[in-house]
Order: sequence, then C-alpha cells, then structure tokens
Amino acid sequence: MATTQRKMTSQGLANHLDRLLRADRFQDDSWNGMQVANSGRIGSVCAGVDATLPFFEEAAARGAGMVICHHGLSWGTSLARITELNYRLVSFLIRNDLALWACHLPLDAHPVHGNNAVLARLLGLRNRRPFARYHGQAIGVRGELPQAVDFATFAERVKREVNPHADVRQLGRRRVRRVGVVSGGAAREVAEAIREGLDVYVTGEPTLSGYNQAMQEGMNVIYAGHYATEVFGVRAVLRLIQTRYGIPGSFVEQPGGY
Repeated sequence: MATTQRKMTSQGLANHLDRLLRADRFQDDSWNGMQVANSGRIGSVCAGVDATLPFFEEAAARGAGMVICHHGLSWGTSLARITELNYRLVSFLIRNDLALWACHLPLDAHPVHGNNAVLARLLGLRNRRPFARYHGQAIGVRGELPQAVDFATFAERVKREVNPHADVRQLGRRRVRRVGVVSGGAAREVAEAIREGLDVYVTGEPTLSGYNQAMQEGMNVIYAGHYATEVFGVRAVLRLIQTRYGIPGSFVEQPGGY
C-alpha cells in the first residue's frame, strides 16, 4: 500500500530515497541526499536534471514543496560561500519553502531506476551487467543486442529513444552487437569499452582525448548528450514517488542543456 502524502515529510521522503539508491555507498563529489531542507511540506514534487534558478522558479510556480535532481548545488566545497549565484539559488529555495534533494552517481548506477539501466533497456540490450568502474563502483551498463545490426541502424535507435541530435561517430565495426552505456560526462570510459571488446560505446558528451582514443582504437562512439542521457533517472524516481508514496509530481524540461 502506498504511503500517503499526509504522513510523509520532505525529510522522510529524502530518507526513503537515500536508502533505495544506497547513496552512502558511493564516493562522489556530490553531497547526495537532502541539500536544502524546508518546513517539511511536500505538496508535490518537481523533478529535473540540473539545480538551476529557472528550474526552481518553475517548481515554485507549480506549487511544489520539494525538487529532486541529478546535478545538485553542493559539490565538494562549492557552497563554502553563500554569495552571488549561490546566494540567489539558496535564498530562492528558502523563501519559497522548497526542499532540494540531489543524487548523482547512485542515480547513474542503480540497477533499476538508474540512468544507465533505463538507457540500456530502451536500447534493447540483453544480458545486461555492470560496466565502467569509477572510484571502485560500477556506474554503467553493458549488454548485447538480440542480434548484430548495422551500426547505422543502432545509431538511429539512439536518436529515436534518446536524442535526435546525437553525435554519431562510426570509427570501428560496421556490424555491432555488444554495447556499453555510461550517461553524462564519461567520454574517458571508452577505454574500458575497448578493453572489454565492445562494438559501440554510448555516453553523453565528448572530450578530445576520449575521441582520439576511440578513433585510434577503432571504437564506434555515440555522444547522445549529457543532459539527454540523464533525464531517465530522475523521471524513474519521480514515477516511484508517485506510485509508491502517492505524492503528485511532474518533470520539468530544461531546454538548452548539452
């Protein structure tokens, strides 16, 4: 039976999400979990990828009491000084009684609700297993297509399911089956895809060094966009909040992000 909204506070919901995503098991630059508290009210939840002022403004306009995102405000010492943009962001949350919960690497890595798990399912990968270790934790997913297809055919599926503007680089085999997926800014993890003998590596945004290695080693790569590959985790968590806890919510699109 779903936990009713009446019984759930913002901190209570944050605690449930922390346990679900095993946030304390990851070495991460992000301070995952509740980053800015509020009075405890939820009302509704807004989900988005990035903790930006336009996102907060839209959430407030929709009457939300809590926002959840992948890229939060607190990274290392990023909030050591609450001045300038930090002041505008934090003060807006406090003035509007908006709680902020963020989850970075755990939301990439979760085997059901994570960005990479959802991406792998959308792309039709079978025999899925963890892939690409970062600080000792596997955050990506590798798997196999039901049968080998032309790289161009697979690239069209990525464009259809993830981002029509994906940057497709055919640098290796024409026929592909074994695929590795790591969302976001993980271009350098192409090295693991090469070591594991995969046919295609799908990630968010390119780097020059990552591209050069793929080009020289003959690894097909698809850069499907940092933002576009990381909408899936927060959407999955939002669906969970709605179905398990009976809390209304909505996803806030943030156009313009790479």
